[in-house]
Amino acid sequence: VQLQASGGGLVQAGGSLRLSCAASRRIFSNNDMGWFRQAPGKEREFVGAITWNGGSTFYADSVKGRFTISRDNAKNTVYLQMNSLKPEDTAVYYCASSITSGGLRVSTPQTYRYWGQGTQVTVSS
Repeated sequence: VQLQASGGGLVQAGGSLRLSCAASRRIFSNNDMGWFRQAPGKEREFVGAITWNGGSTFYADSVKGRFTISRDNAKNTVYLQMNSLKPEDTAVYYCASSITSGGLRVSTPQTYRYWGQGTQVTVSS
């Protein structure tokens, strides 16, 4: 397994969750990492991304100010801290490893070569 996401669950609106994604070193240490989500009946959408060295982060407008991406390169793990969760945040969340390392096209799914299996996040109203 090259990418393993965890940390999803059921939370009330206004609550918090932290997702983790453990990766194989060869697809992590020099790669930008991204988070996407997909709700039932909807297309996969970009949530956020972080450059290989953690120097830059990028967020979808819908989560800006509520979600924070970070990474620990010593542990080959990327995190998604989600605060002030809303019912519309309900989705399967995926982590992905980019083919780039410079923050290029981070919101485009085609930029990512490897994907985790997804973890379900459900926010109740």
